[in-house]
Amino acid sequence: MEIRLQKILANAGVASRRKAEEMIAAGRVCVNGVTVKELGTKATAAAEITVDGVPLSTEAQKKWYIMLNKPEGVVTTVSDQFGRPTVMDYIPKHIRLFPVGRLDFDTSGLLFLTNDGDWANRLTHPKFEVIKTYIALLRGEPSKEKLKTFREGIEIEGRLTAPAEIKIVSCDKSGTVVQITIHEGRNRQVRKMCEAIGCPVITLKRVAVGGVKLDDLSVGKWRNLTEKEVVLCQKSLKKS
Repeated sequence: MEIRLQKILANAGVASRRKAEEMIAAGRVCVNGVTVKELGTKATAAAEITVDGVPLSTEAQKKWYIMLNKPEGVVTTVSDQFGRPTVMDYIPKHIRLFPVGRLDFDTSGLLFLTNDGDWANRLTHPKFEVIKTYIALLRGEPSKEKLKTFREGIEIEGRLTAPAEIKIVSCDKSGTVVQITIHEGRNRQVRKMCEAIGCPVITLKRVAVGGVKLDDLSVGKWRNLTEKEVVLCQKSLKKS
């Protein structure tokens, strides 16, 4: 039985039907070696379909795990109703991925994207307490008492945060650079905690998640996680 090409692509998890139509119109899809641009084109299950030269069967079955160095001013969503740039603008277009958790619009740094729902759910579920490390530039210099308060937990919106780590990296007239490690994932948590001790965040960058480090990956660039890194994330989960 023949099925419309955009439905085949959507069923394979390559993209939504609308995005699949755009890919077809752009000449990125081939059926049995022939580039197809007509949206009404149909194909059978036996057809050899490629997207950007990659066989569909391979793409549909492969699990993808990538890291992105998210720039500031980019939303961590698949699409944005206000037309703002999203993290999807920076990654491969021929596979359907989704972000693992979130980074604030004005926060940069390490973000995972995948098509493995189970892996993503485990990394973001609060019970597994995945460690996340940030480098922040703060306004002012926190006192020893404020650092102690930060480490022991701060009441935010009626709830006490879990114990966290914070250490001063450097301090000058521009502010204080600190390294912060938490295992919670509340909305804008690091910023709210720093605000609570009287040292609001000027810039914030996530540099590690679950033992995997951003290292020297350039802003706006992505790379595949190694098998070792995928396993390292899995091993970082707190045993329940």
